[in-house]
Amino acid sequence: MTRAKIVGVGAYAPKHILTNTELAKLVETSDEWIVQRTGIRERHVADDSEATSDLAVRAAQQALERANLGPEDVDFIVVGTTTPDMVFPTTANFVQHKLGARRAGSVDVLAACSGSIYSLSIGSQYIQSGKYRTVLCIGAETLSRITDFTDRGTCVLLADGAGAAVLQASEDGAGVLDADLYSDGKYWEYLYQPGGGSRHPATAETVAGRLHYAKMKGNEVFKVAVRMFGDCAATILERNGFGAADIDLFIPHQANLRIIEAAVKRLGLPMERVLVNVDRYGNTGAASVYVALEEAWALGRIAPGDLLLLAAFGGGFTWGAALVRW
Repeated sequence: MTRAKIVGVGAYAPKHILTNTELAKLVETSDEWIVQRTGIRERHVADDSEATSDLAVRAAQQALERANLGPEDVDFIVVGTTTPDMVFPTTANFVQHKLGARRAGSVDVLAACSGSIYSLSIGSQYIQSGKYRTVLCIGAETLSRITDFTDRGTCVLLADGAGAAVLQASEDGAGVLDADLYSDGKYWEYLYQPGGGSRHPATAETVAGRLHYAKMKGNEVFKVAVRMFGDCAATILERNGFGAADIDLFIPHQANLRIIEAAVKRLGLPMERVLVNVDRYGNTGAASVYVALEEAWALGRIAPGDLLLLAAFGGGFTWGAALVRW
């Protein structure tokens, strides 16, 4: 059976690091308060010259280099993002142009923080069908641009970054074994950005009302997210004949350490088999799973034949999981 194998990974984080101590100068909070509730100690923030596509290109270039491929080899690009450069053209269009991937089709996927799993699922199906030989999957965000730094409930969480994975066909058993995607719009008021769309187009009033920033009901998000993680992980494992003991490494969306720990407990996994970097990167949205995957690879925490479980959730709500044989 042909599967989509990850043949190269890459990641990029902006150089500027915003620590909890620095945040405490902007909003009523403290390092102790943030760490206790989120596990985050610092996060990366893009400078004024960097847009989402710039971060995406850096991650993509690294992934292609590690795969021993060039831009001319890319057939299709899928970019998961909540913070596009512009409403249109798509961020994927900008990435395609900046990379020099002249013959590649491209598309954005807006699934909030689940953009990693959604883009991986879409990309893998193009490979499995035989439509394309090489697909570039990217998650990239500049969430600092929609962060209200007067709202400590969100500003301590959100961050910037990008990650990428190159997919090609494999028939040796390695690759994406399965992927599940879910959504439920009834939860939209728990996590959303009201301004900027057709419901509340940009006006002086929407700007004054701070409608162009992310809004979140933290307690509600926590409860639903933990259940989503547990349910989708259990479903995909059972359908493929695996149990928690078969997972070599769990790579979850890095939203909040408390959510990760609760989900891991529900799965019955030891933390030693979980990749956690939320303390150093914060919540990078659609980028987080790819950034964590790249770190796991760079640290040698993944070996050929390992079974990886990837899972994410995001505003909407959207959520999903993927099983990958490395």
